[in-house]
Amino acid sequence: MVMKGFDMIQRFYVHNFRGLDNFELNTKGIQSVLLIGKNGTGKTSIVRALELLQRIARGTNRMRDLAERQDYVIGPKDFTRGRNDIPMRFEIEVLLEKKLFKYVLAFDLPVNFKDLRVVEEELSVDDKIIYSRQIAQVSLQTTNPKRETKFSMDWHLVALPVIQEQSSTDPIHQIRTWFAQMIILAPIPSKMTGESNDETFDLKKDGGNFAEWFSGLLSRYPAAYTHLEKYLHDVLPDMMDFINTPSGPNSKNMLVRFERKDAILTVDFNDLSDGEKCFFLCAVILAANKVYGPLFCFWDEPDNYLSLSEVGNFIVTLRNSFRAGGQIIITSHNPETIRRFSNENTFVLDRKSHLEPTIIRLLRDVAPQGDLVDTLIRGDLEL
Repeated sequence: MVMKGFDMIQRFYVHNFRGLDNFELNTKGIQSVLLIGKNGTGKTSIVRALELLQRIARGTNRMRDLAERQDYVIGPKDFTRGRNDIPMRFEIEVLLEKKLFKYVLAFDLPVNFKDLRVVEEELSVDDKIIYSRQIAQVSLQTTNPKRETKFSMDWHLVALPVIQEQSSTDPIHQIRTWFAQMIILAPIPSKMTGESNDETFDLKKDGGNFAEWFSGLLSRYPAAYTHLEKYLHDVLPDMMDFINTPSGPNSKNMLVRFERKDAILTVDFNDLSDGEKCFFLCAVILAANKVYGPLFCFWDEPDNYLSLSEVGNFIVTLRNSFRAGGQIIITSHNPETIRRFSNENTFVLDRKSHLEPTIIRLLRDVAPQGDLVDTLIRGDLEL
């Protein structure tokens, strides 16, 4: 379980992955972050890189499985401009419990290899190495600082999910749990249903298992209901309540009831509008961050399904929720979202062409002339 505190990503470095080459996102001390830029500047690649860490922590650590067509995350085609003579590299620094965790993972593709090979992997805490790896050789530090355990490992497997953790305070357990519980979202409301056959804390990127996450939250943390209800009443004033009713031996279905004067309307969650489903998704994020956070959330264009009049309050509510702990990163093209951030927490991504890498700058260092939104609309903001 991730403990309370201002846990957040401090630095995320990606090299030779898709359009990200020597790319570094520094978010130290910034709890809500906005990424803006034209289509094709690398926002989706950042999501994919974070999703790689999440998928590994959730147990998918064989390179061939991570490259499966149906659930693709990473594969040989992702080297920048086909440059597979240089390793693909990921570095992330995360502040957890006032300790700085650094995880490094690198892949190469030797001649005649079909799958990526793990060429380097390392986890350290406050500069103390917990384990390190060079190709097949893994070195694990023991309680005796003068000794270490060494073992060999299949070079197509990432070590992080395989190494046995000693306790809930073991650094390997802590970072693995944090990666696994990252919320990475690009929701497709049509895939969000109210039907659940299980409970989970691992939300899918498209929101397809939203009902299982909703059920898991309320089952383990009943106090979350109060937070859910408060937010939903604010955005859906005529909502009376919501209930998870049994629909089979091991299944439930969510119903939402609306009230006006003496009339009550019961609506199946599946029949809510796309925007209303996003309100429910936001409500669960807010409640989860309160009751078992702090959480890290990356939401790709959260304003996609909302009307202009709803966007501002939606974004401000999300940002405010993470001020007490955790971190949220948002991407957007929406003027109303952009206006809810400042020069200090907005990063601009730019890419001159598909043959050049993505450049990232904090907005305060770009100094656009006049209104930022007008500048973006004209396409005059360049790095």
